[in-house]
Amino acid sequence: MSTITRIECGKRMSEAVIHDGTIYLAGQVGTPGDGVTDQTRTILANIDRLLAAAGSDKTRILSAQIWLAEIADFAAMNAVWDTWVPAGNCPARATGESRLAAPGYRVEIIVVAAQA
Repeated sequence: MSTITRIECGKRMSEAVIHDGTIYLAGQVGTPGDGVTDQTRTILANIDRLLAAAGSDKTRILSAQIWLAEIADFAAMNAVWDTWVPAGNCPARATGESRLAAPGYRVEIIVVAAQA
């Protein structure tokens, strides 16, 4: 039976779960009330931190799901994403508009990555 490792496991959820060399991150959000640019920067820093804790990095991301509270923020979010994502190692990605968990959230990003 394969081992399941949970990172930053709380009462309701873990920030990351590792199973069979695959890392599943919970949806990452920024500081409520910040603009989409700052929230995206915070989220991507959290993704970097969690992937490092799981023994990986952003070059190993397999897929990303990005949810925006307003699709009008697509260009602003992409401006940050495009400077962060490693050239030649872009994941499969989908972006959509959705009501997020709290009104102050502008963006949420979920990634799945491979361990190094």
